Amino acid sequence: MSTKYASTIKKLRRKGGFSQLSVAKKLGLSRHQYMAVERGNRELSLDEAEKICDIFGISMPSLTKATEPNYEKYKQMILALLSTPVSEDGKIPKTKLAKLLYLSDFAWFYENLESMSGMQYLRREYGPVPDPYFRALAELEDEGKIKIDHKGDAMLIFLGAGAVHEKLNLMDEKEIELMRKISLKWKDKRTPEIVSFTHQQLPYKLCSPDEVIPYGLITQEDPQHVY
Repeated sequence: MSTKYASTIKKLRRKGGFSQLSVAKKLGLSRHQYMAVERGNRELSLDEAEKICDIFGISMPSLTKATEPNYEKYKQMILALLSTPVSEDGKIPKTKLAKLLYLSDFAWFYENLESMSGMQYLRREYGPVPDPYFRALAELEDEGKIKIDHKGDAMLIFLGAGAVHEKLNLMDEKEIELMRKISLKWKDKRTPEIVSFTHQQLPYKLCSPDEVIPYGLITQEDPQHVY
């Protein structure tokens, strides 16, 4: 098994409260051998990978599925969400929009064992968000695809004229339909409600401040609490 999952294995071990020695013993390895796994210096056998999944309570696909960030697709996800009924006037606060993007990415992973965008979401005070979020908004605004109303500290985001003929060629219909379902569910909810919801989910609760949230953690969530 590829060493590119070393960081995920390390994070899952820490979140589960396991020591390196305890996991090493469960795998039949020395602590030194297991440390090499977490450093990406030692490949795991299929048997060892299956044991890892049993230890951390995850599926093999959720551990092995490669997730590469697709920044341009993430920008299209923003436009796709803004094209749904996010509110009566089509405007949505920046924080609520960020949470809808997170729920979409992680809900897609829950159902398909891969995220839509592959972006790395960080555990921030107001919920999960990738660092490029504000850069994406700024670029879309410069391109005329979104508009932003600034009201004090608040930012209300809505589609711009430049998005009218935008082709979401990096997304498929099932992805867009899931985003629509999520948008409709949260349409009439206030921002604090969606922030509270994401704070109560396992991926957020199991990670430390400013840490990257592993997508695989959402597979342990109650089906009714995915979005």
